[in-house]
Amino acid sequence: MKYLFFFAVALGIFPGTFIKVTAQTSINLESVAGKHISKTSLHFIEGIEITPEKISDNLSADNVNANNEVENTMVPSAGDIASDHNIEQCSATQFKYATMMNREVETLTDTALYNFIDEWWATRYRYGGTDKYGIDCSAFAGKVLESVYGISLPRTAAEQYKLSERISKNNLVEGDLVFFNTRGGISHEGVYLGNNYFVHSSVNGGVTISSLTDNYYSRTFISGGRVCK
Repeated sequence: MKYLFFFAVALGIFPGTFIKVTAQTSINLESVAGKHISKTSLHFIEGIEITPEKISDNLSADNVNANNEVENTMVPSAGDIASDHNIEQCSATQFKYATMMNREVETLTDTALYNFIDEWWATRYRYGGTDKYGIDCSAFAGKVLESVYGISLPRTAAEQYKLSERISKNNLVEGDLVFFNTRGGISHEGVYLGNNYFVHSSVNGGVTISSLTDNYYSRTFISGGRVCK
């Protein structure tokens, strides 16, 4: 009996005691302090002290690896949980354009901008056009800034270029204008979206999204332009 008593004290079954186990120390019990533990041996890291209150009910087969060693359980951080929540709140339109521009969907926060783009998507290009029967690049850029940001712009790309502040390619932000020399002077423009992508009314594709890294637009790019919002 006295051996059982000292054994029980060593295991921390009696209140106020603790177990101090070192590497390679094995416990082969069905129950410790009323908590179920697998019959396989468990190895603990040297120096860890375990009181009866600290033995978790979560010590299950899922937490034990092939060597019968307890593994750390990864707990999602507050940031991960918030990120998952933000993704769940994103619309199908945001997912659509995030995929198109190789961006994380939760970074597309301006839903008004992407809803507007989606509404006009694939509208054909028409020189001098200003509606959904056909629209040119400067009219479309003007409609984006007016509808999304409440900014009224002059009609032509050249006039919009003069009005805006010059912005280098590396300093562009969502909503800035981008200007190109496609046939002499300021002859084409679009609205910057991020990650080198911009939306514009293209002669060949109508309202679409292109990249500043494309050979054609990289070669013809003049400058970014920013109008105070």
